[in-house]
Amino acid sequence: MSVSRDWTGNTRSVFTSIGAKTYSLCEREPTDFYATNPKALEVFLEVINQDGIILPHRICEPSCGAGHLSEVLKNHGYEVDSYDLYNHGYGKIGFDFLKSTMKAECFLTNPPYKYALEFVKKALENLLPNGCVIMFLKIQFLEGKERYKFFEKNPPTYVYVNSSRQNCARNADFTTYSGSAVCYAWFIWERGFSGEPIIRWIP
Repeated sequence: MSVSRDWTGNTRSVFTSIGAKTYSLCEREPTDFYATNPKALEVFLEVINQDGIILPHRICEPSCGAGHLSEVLKNHGYEVDSYDLYNHGYGKIGFDFLKSTMKAECFLTNPPYKYALEFVKKALENLLPNGCVIMFLKIQFLEGKERYKFFEKNPPTYVYVNSSRQNCARNADFTTYSGSAVCYAWFIWERGFSGEPIIRWIP
């Protein structure tokens, strides 16, 4: 009979075992600036184009950071209004989205982690008729009692799950933070939708 031993690893060991080579034990970045790898948006746009989903021509990026998502959208021909509360060298700074009344036909962003639900609620509140809200979120956003209550009244139309791990790099340092242990998905809400969301996978 084998005898089990006490665990001798640490919290980093778990993440290393699943391939998160750059997992950090340090505190989160104070302004919650974790830039999205532009590739994540590139592949998303390619897949929804194949699915026949057409985004509005003008898009608001309310937490633009250093402009990684905004620049991809511009390169695809969209008109983009970029804002951020903090100065990361891009867009209009000093903009507090959670206090804004700015309307848009499409809000697309990777929101600050600790305010993700608040960002989704505000975007839906400020959304113009026939508009859509698109958020790049951890798949764990589907969990939780509070979000369950929210989803009952505000189900997303689509959830596009990344089958490959996409990276959000601290302070946009994609050299140091080149890997991720997190599964991300693109959540799409459409004004007036009710029913069960369609789950799709991005290769």
